[in-house]
Amino acid sequence: MTTTDLAEADAAKAADWLMGAEAIRVQCGALYELGLAGKLKHFTLHPDKLEKAADEVVATIRETYPDLAVPPHSRWRHFVLDRRDRWEEHAAKLGVSAQERARLECELAIVSVLLDAGAGPLWTYKDPDSGAEFARSEGLALASLDMFMAGAFSGGKGPGTDAAALAAFSAEALAGGFQVTEDNPLEGLEGRASLIAALGKAVAAQPAVFGDAPRLGHIADHLAGLAGEDGLEAETILGVILETLSPIWGEDRPKLDGISLGDCWAHPQAPAPGLVPFHKLSQWLSYSLIEPMQRAGVPVTGLDRLTGLAEYRNGGLFLDAGVIALRHPKEAAVPHAPESPLIVEWRALTVVLLDKVADLVRKRLKLSAEELPLAAVLEGGTWATGRRLARQKRPGGTPPIAILSTGTVF
Repeated sequence: MTTTDLAEADAAKAADWLMGAEAIRVQCGALYELGLAGKLKHFTLHPDKLEKAADEVVATIRETYPDLAVPPHSRWRHFVLDRRDRWEEHAAKLGVSAQERARLECELAIVSVLLDAGAGPLWTYKDPDSGAEFARSEGLALASLDMFMAGAFSGGKGPGTDAAALAAFSAEALAGGFQVTEDNPLEGLEGRASLIAALGKAVAAQPAVFGDAPRLGHIADHLAGLAGEDGLEAETILGVILETLSPIWGEDRPKLDGISLGDCWAHPQAPAPGLVPFHKLSQWLSYSLIEPMQRAGVPVTGLDRLTGLAEYRNGGLFLDAGVIALRHPKEAAVPHAPESPLIVEWRALTVVLLDKVADLVRKRLKLSAEELPLAAVLEGGTWATGRRLARQKRPGGTPPIAILSTGTVF
């Protein structure tokens, strides 16, 4: 084997490894250890404050779920608004089989999650049904659901998606469906629309997963076929998402062996291959496909093999609770791109700290990891606590660090 062949083989192996949950914990863990040693450039780490963060999360869980029956973190929670489950209201009227419902739910989850990056502080969505206004994740969820039901992703054929319609999706269509105006701006509008268009092309190009008559919902059938005797591994869902959606990420993403690595970024202090994967949207999507598969009769196992989500609500929890701190506080006000070393450090520390705070929360609530998996801690939980602390500390609940949103990461 020549030196070139060896380098290419190593790159292929590294690319495959970086597209899995283990790599997320390993690479994030390496930066966390540097933080403990005081060697990170942008953040200091204060693990003695982690007890306080756990207390805040427990308080949120007890208030929101007094019976401690916490559902898993997923997109489906955001469709419940004003005590109304908007998707269930629609689904009850569809009159379709369990298999077809799983296809529709997978389609809705994928499209809605890909449109779910931070909306920014100014955007809201006015519910045509009730007249109420919703912002951020809830607003994005309802807007995407309304577009889905109206046929915006199926070429006007009703609820669902069509590969050609997705491929032709435009920023203008998204702006219309999401009520975007000069006075109601949505961050990352072009980036979101381009993701949906790229999704349509990816579906059409992968008949092994999406069928000869390509349909996004056929991913439900594909996943069901991968289930073993004990069910479907959550990490298998993530693997399918990372592999099939790899073509949708832009040219700005790192590549190895010709493979776009998605939400994976370089950091000068990261161990070889010098990249830190997070796969936030892909994992968020994997969490959101669990319930459709379970409702279709496919048990999903190994939820804690997935990691916590490295986004600004979870990361904000640890900043606002004092578990981590910027070495130079003025950097918080300067907008940072996802690939900046500061943001990579912040997200890496967040992933590790989510595992640690989950253990503390379980001890306080006297629950096992099976009774309160990481997905439930996120929902119960860290995400809601991060939002609560943000609202207490900053007008409008803005993130503690300014982020340049492309609509494709956070």
